[in-house]
Amino acid sequence: MQGAFPTEKGTCFRVWAPASKKLNVIHVADEHRLSAYPLMKNQDGFFEGLIPEIKTNDLYRYEIDGEISAPDPASRYQPLGVNGPSQVVDSSLFRWTDANWTGIEIKDLILYEIHTGAFTPSGCFAQIRERLAFLKNVGVTGIELMPVADFPGERNWGYDGVSLYAPARCYGSPDELRALVNDAHGWGLAVLLDVVYSHVGIEGNYLEFFSPYYFSESPSPWGMRFNLDGLQNNRVREFLIDNALYWLNEYHFDGFRFDATHALKDQSQAPFLKEMTSALRTKLPGRKIVLIAEDNRNLADLVRSVHEGGFGLDAVWSDDFHHQMRRILTDESDGLFQDYTNKIEDLGTIIRRGWLYSGQHSAYEGKPRGTDPTQLAPSKFVFSLQNHDQIGNHPRGERIHHLVNWPQYRAALAVHLLSPQTPLLFMGQEWGAASPFLYFTDHGSKLSANIYEGRKKEFKHLFGIEASAFPDPQARSTFLSSKLNWDELDIAEHAKLLKLTRELISLRRNKLLRPVGSQENFNVFTLDDNFLILQYDWVTESLWTIASLKNGGRFNIASCYGNQKMLGSIRYGKWEVLLVTENSLYSTNPKTTTIDVSKIFPVINFDGPTAVVIEAKKI
Repeated sequence: MQGAFPTEKGTCFRVWAPASKKLNVIHVADEHRLSAYPLMKNQDGFFEGLIPEIKTNDLYRYEIDGEISAPDPASRYQPLGVNGPSQVVDSSLFRWTDANWTGIEIKDLILYEIHTGAFTPSGCFAQIRERLAFLKNVGVTGIELMPVADFPGERNWGYDGVSLYAPARCYGSPDELRALVNDAHGWGLAVLLDVVYSHVGIEGNYLEFFSPYYFSESPSPWGMRFNLDGLQNNRVREFLIDNALYWLNEYHFDGFRFDATHALKDQSQAPFLKEMTSALRTKLPGRKIVLIAEDNRNLADLVRSVHEGGFGLDAVWSDDFHHQMRRILTDESDGLFQDYTNKIEDLGTIIRRGWLYSGQHSAYEGKPRGTDPTQLAPSKFVFSLQNHDQIGNHPRGERIHHLVNWPQYRAALAVHLLSPQTPLLFMGQEWGAASPFLYFTDHGSKLSANIYEGRKKEFKHLFGIEASAFPDPQARSTFLSSKLNWDELDIAEHAKLLKLTRELISLRRNKLLRPVGSQENFNVFTLDDNFLILQYDWVTESLWTIASLKNGGRFNIASCYGNQKMLGSIRYGKWEVLLVTENSLYSTNPKTTTIDVSKIFPVINFDGPTAVVIEAKKI
């Protein structure tokens, strides 16, 4: 592993610079050069050495061939920014108290995505710690931090990160990040980290000065692409795998969301992603690690085990659920939404299978997309109604509840949280936050001029939107408007929606998170392209969620029989209403819903979009 490692005798340095002849460590104080210490080069291209004069918390830079001064490629902290000196960090000084934490499995995961800078007023790790009790009370079981690897400027989504080992100094120190993970484990919450190995940002990227082999010749739209299949790619893979191990070992993270795995340029016989998952599980045997990919290709092999010829990931984001639900609720049909219909039946297919596209032709991509997901457990698909991409990659950063009426959103939320797939909430979604989530950056002048035009082109390509006017990503006001307003929790409509979210998650955890979620005891079907029915069936009971996402109407459970889609016995005893989304508990102005459970087959009259959850005890 590369980096600076403090010991009792001084600090050991190790850095890969195979094309360099000479490399010095420059001891720095207040950005002023104090002393230079040469490192010795070994036959593998690594410069190494022990320097007694440099201690924990000291600042340093590398000097390459007497010409280039650069921060450490594996810097553990950049207190003065990505262009400044690196700091020696001793991770052993932090006192962990999470020895009783045993980790989490994918089947138990209810994720909550957080952008550290926009989640709280001060936008730091310490203030997330102050909200852990709130998150525990919401009912989520894990938080997913958007990338924290340090980036240029003071605000960024994190996907322009350049210091892969250094927590962003604007969020807090390394120990403050460790304290966040430690406290989360104390609350029984897992912590996953979003990591970016498909590319590295442009501004503040010094890797190419250390080695000409770090990057592929074909850059990605977002920055330089890592060399995963060219000359000396083994060292690049080692650098990235060591990075993942570093976050797991020195920060106790519980796993990762691997960003944009479809953008990894890898034509090798040994795929990097498979090597990554195998290495993490092999080097940390017995540890529960959750590995999730963001990948738009709908590849079933990603979540099959290595023994089955797969990549060994635990789950993959399934954007089909979001796109289909958004098409139904908003009727958007431009750009990528042209591949989806407003049919409830297609939504049912996605919930039943995990995604919609399993080899069909995609009009948006102009080619077939996807593979057959048959036999994959529902927990291997991450479903979301909102996430940073689907909100922030629209010109005005609208959340889905900004675009539809509240009854529709409440019904859609019930479908989302009571489907068997792994659910992900985006921060503030639980109370219907009024704030948008916009794309924001703080780049230097060389890049800022191109960002606005680049976003316009991206909106046109992704969504068919003519973005002639939208908030400037470089403006501080764009970032500030994306921050959550926690005072909204004092407003009745938001407080009631939060209560609904809690109740739905409680139902999921108390009713569904047992040996469920397999195709044997779950089914989904539709009626009249209006009603979506989720049914779980066990030996003594059956749980039903009946949702109308569009128009309302009359629903009789008796109409479900005879189509042979039902699960379990038709002999039911007592029916009990567990939850109705249109209820004064959850809305200041609820629709009227009447439910007659006195007969053998309940009858429900919906006055508009609503979801009803009922339970039947079997005779």
